[in-house]
Amino acid sequence: MRIALAQLNYHIGNFESNFLKIKAAIDQARIQKADLVVFSELAICGYPPRDFLEFDDFINQCWKTVERIAAESKDLAVFVGCPTKNPDPHGKDLFNSAIFIENGKVTAQSHKALLPTYDVFDEDRYFEPCHDFHCVEFRGKKIAVTVCEDIWNVGNDNPLYTLCPMDELIKEKPDFMINISASPFDYDHQQLRIEVIRANVLRYGIPMFYCNHVGAQTELIFDGGSIIMKANGELHDVMPVFEESLKVYELEEVFSNQKSEIRSQKSEKVELIYSALVLGIKDYFQKLGFKKAILGLSGGVDSALVLVLACEALGKENVHALLMPSPFSSKHSVDDALALVKNIGCSHDIIQIEKAYDVYLETLKPFFNDKPFDVTEENLQARIRGNLLMAYTNKFGFILLNTTNKSEMAVGYGTLYGDLAGGLSVLGDVYKTEVYELCDYINRAVGGDANRRIIPENIIAKAPSAELRPNQKDSDSLPEYNILDPLLFQYVEKRKGPKELAEMGFAKSLIARVLKLVNTNEYKRHQTAPILRVSPKAFGVGRRMPIVGKYMS
Repeated sequence: MRIALAQLNYHIGNFESNFLKIKAAIDQARIQKADLVVFSELAICGYPPRDFLEFDDFINQCWKTVERIAAESKDLAVFVGCPTKNPDPHGKDLFNSAIFIENGKVTAQSHKALLPTYDVFDEDRYFEPCHDFHCVEFRGKKIAVTVCEDIWNVGNDNPLYTLCPMDELIKEKPDFMINISASPFDYDHQQLRIEVIRANVLRYGIPMFYCNHVGAQTELIFDGGSIIMKANGELHDVMPVFEESLKVYELEEVFSNQKSEIRSQKSEKVELIYSALVLGIKDYFQKLGFKKAILGLSGGVDSALVLVLACEALGKENVHALLMPSPFSSKHSVDDALALVKNIGCSHDIIQIEKAYDVYLETLKPFFNDKPFDVTEENLQARIRGNLLMAYTNKFGFILLNTTNKSEMAVGYGTLYGDLAGGLSVLGDVYKTEVYELCDYINRAVGGDANRRIIPENIIAKAPSAELRPNQKDSDSLPEYNILDPLLFQYVEKRKGPKELAEMGFAKSLIARVLKLVNTNEYKRHQTAPILRVSPKAFGVGRRMPIVGKYMS
């Protein structure tokens, strides 16, 4: 038997586009003489469809697309993910299903049982869990088909998971497993997948074909990296990451003990994050039907990084940089920004904001009663810049890219309706220290060389500053980033509380200061653009914290 895995980039709710991708993959698999083609979880409608699933018309279009696929696959079989209706009126309306098509007809459905409700997932909101498990027979083989969940719940003793699908399916003595998945990217997820798939194949003693999504859906990025693993726990193959791919495998070779040659995939953290962010920007624009981006270019490291990422994702001809120096902007910041623009070759404009800033100050002077300069005047500059960027966005059909990093997002070091404005937050899940790592990676590996660095060295080397008052430095208001970021990582990603942080060696005064900043600025994060997710715990849908809450001890 020859089995094809198709990891494709779907568009949520775009049934025609998804059908054409699936049809093209079936045609390609047919040319390569595949007997069976496997597509990923909810491939028909894209993942995650969220409340689209509450529309009857949406579900009907899903099934019509399945019927179109069946008509295209009379000479080979197909597994494809699709929401299906639950006939039991006492349960939820839908199942999350793997549809099996053979001889042009739907002959079997395997439903997801363990519905995730953690982090970015909320499947129990929409789907009924499966309680009845059977293998699918094809060409003399029994196939245990599962939908994503089993690779994360192998051997789970939690009483909520009393029906682990593979524990039930193995009773029918299947020959191999197929797992269709929609597993989002984070920078350490690929190795975790390999480890849990290995735990499964060793537990059940049969090979696994694991097919994952690729592509970005707003904040979620799927990296592909589909996996084929032998029954002895050895990798047979890992498909490419961050790109669509179809590959055909001989089942007998997967059954054999012969050692396979595995092509190396991207594995360095900074390289994975770079590729994920580029794909996230690219798909956000393409799937919304936009082409051009704008961002404020300050001469600082964050906006420099976003400019490089945007030009890589969209093409330099589709990215516009707007320089907006204020009375406090240093000449070297403007010069650094211009040097970067020259290196990249994108378009740019310069708008001095001093006149607009003076008008605001003059207008407000009678009401401010000669109060001293403070954050009010700083925020005015940021909001003037935000207004100018949004004016360009409206006039020329751009999407504004937000350049705030995760460190700043965490502690509220940003101005609502100013530098926090934008349609997409590119760096909102990238700590400041990681920003520097990415800039170094770009200069070292992407396009720079010893004689020409894409991002000018002065942008990277100078002390971070918002330049909203004379001689301002980020360290005036915040701990140094090499101190701040490890604490934020433990609090946000690892969910360590104040007592645990103190036991790890962080000073209690620092813990109190930072956690208060994080918790009291939740309201800002609720009003910012979607954040491209690259870490195990990103701000946004995967971290749902109360705005009005207090957590300190």
